[in-house]
Amino acid sequence: MARRRSRSSRRTAAGFLAVGILALAAALLVWHGWLRGNYPSRARYPVRGVDVSHHQHAIDWARLRADGAEFAYLKATEGAAWRDSTFVRNRAGALRAGVVTGAYHYFTFCAPGEAQARNFLAAAPPLPGPALPPAVDLEFGGNCAARPSADSLAAQLRAFLAPVEAAYGRPALLYVTREFYDAYLAGRPAANPLWVRSIFGAPRYGGRWTLWQYGNRGRMDGVETYVDLNAFNGTRGDFDRWINGR
Repeated sequence: MARRRSRSSRRTAAGFLAVGILALAAALLVWHGWLRGNYPSRARYPVRGVDVSHHQHAIDWARLRADGAEFAYLKATEGAAWRDSTFVRNRAGALRAGVVTGAYHYFTFCAPGEAQARNFLAAAPPLPGPALPPAVDLEFGGNCAARPSADSLAAQLRAFLAPVEAAYGRPALLYVTREFYDAYLAGRPAANPLWVRSIFGAPRYGGRWTLWQYGNRGRMDGVETYVDLNAFNGTRGDFDRWINGR
């Protein structure tokens, strides 16, 4: 009886060890960008793109376009003074490669919205031709520790959006995490289209969103580091109308 219990215990321990090894292997694959939580249907979401910043270092835009990136959001600014050192280079390289571009701003709780708008418009003035609308990154990660009230946030965001949307002549896209959406936007009328983040499963918030960031550690040709992966919610015809401001 004791020997049978001993063999059973060894089998149980071996099973736990095998499960642990598989879990570790899966975690390493996810960490290094070779395994993702989402693989959206190409038939349903035919138009794909990326969002990048200085964290991606030098990008070979021709190779990235050949690997399927049709659009790219480029970080331009953060707060009232910071500017991304790669924005100008990225926009020029992307446009040469035929990638539709748009600029985004990381909105901080630490500076007035109007001052942040001045910084963004100085760094990323609108360009002629088809383009993505301006985007605003709204999230808690990396932001100021003190969280404003919903009314205060709404007022500062309006102060940012008013001059930016007047300059671009179209509504800005709001990038939101689930945490931020639940804290500030849930239950309020949606005045702007949304770009939602959901890296494990399809988005279950934000209503009819426009862009879905479905991966945050993707791998694509032309980018040496990880890159964020995005899908447009619509057909190619819808995308063409969107980038032409219709």
